[in-house]
Amino acid sequence: MRNDSFLSLVKKGNKSSLFAMVGNGILAIAKGAAYFISGSGAMFASAMHSLADAVNQGFVFVGSVLAEKKPTEKFPTGFGRVINLFCMVAVIVVSIMAYETIREGLHLVKHPADVKGIWLNVSILLLNILIDGVILIKVMKEIGQEARAESTGLHIFSNAFKHVKRASPPTRLVFYEDLVAVTGAALALIAVLVSYFSTFQLLDGIVTIVIGFLMVGVAFRVGYDNMIGLIGVAAPKEVEDRIASVIFEHEAVIDIFKLRITQEGRYYHVESYLELKKGLPLSEADDIKFSIQDKLMKDPDIADVTLGILEDHGNQEWKGSIPERH
Repeated sequence: MRNDSFLSLVKKGNKSSLFAMVGNGILAIAKGAAYFISGSGAMFASAMHSLADAVNQGFVFVGSVLAEKKPTEKFPTGFGRVINLFCMVAVIVVSIMAYETIREGLHLVKHPADVKGIWLNVSILLLNILIDGVILIKVMKEIGQEARAESTGLHIFSNAFKHVKRASPPTRLVFYEDLVAVTGAALALIAVLVSYFSTFQLLDGIVTIVIGFLMVGVAFRVGYDNMIGLIGVAAPKEVEDRIASVIFEHEAVIDIFKLRITQEGRYYHVESYLELKKGLPLSEADDIKFSIQDKLMKDPDIADVTLGILEDHGNQEWKGSIPERH
């Protein structure tokens, strides 16, 4: 089987992670400069978070590109789980940055720093909220596209939270990280303003610690998702129902004896045994099998389909819904 060219693989890579990498790289540089000027611990935490996000999303984009490689003789099921490996590396980076952020926060609680360059900090944090907010909206739309449950207006937000588990690993990682990035930037902005205009200097350190723990939460969530992805996880119920519906569209299919759908990265591997109506000659049964197989393979999320055929034995095995036939 011919492998795709490097350029075509890059074009198939996860776009959200690429945009997030560039945006967070710019923010990390700007925030780092602001931290050295102002001494704000919240700004340091926010800079560390942006740096971690930029590195992670760079890893994830490379992983999403490699995961698009065609199956080979040595790797017949493809490279879908490569993205899970790269996301696990990203989890390690987030964990290290979270530790450094919490440690800096504890230091600032004990030894509060005077915040200087207030308007520089405010400007950069507002820029942070703007850039990460735009990326977050984009990734929320991408979740809807990948879950095949697109929405418009304010429903994009609730829809993203509802269907995030059905999105690909890189899209989920960008979503969680940017959700925390926007929240962290808003908290850092509050801490900078309060620390500058009041005597409550402890808030700077407290917010720094909170941002660090939010990063820990991202590390655990993404780490768990990709750990089960590496083991091999069953497809969501909605995907199973969609595939079963396509199978039952053929009038010769009486029952589904077995259906197993494994998710690798953003792709699904389908294995099923179908019960066909009695009395069909073998040649016709084979034609039916290949017809259903070809129809399933038109789904861009399905990597391969293996079907077996049996004669209907009279007992209903499939417990899901069966579309009405006219």
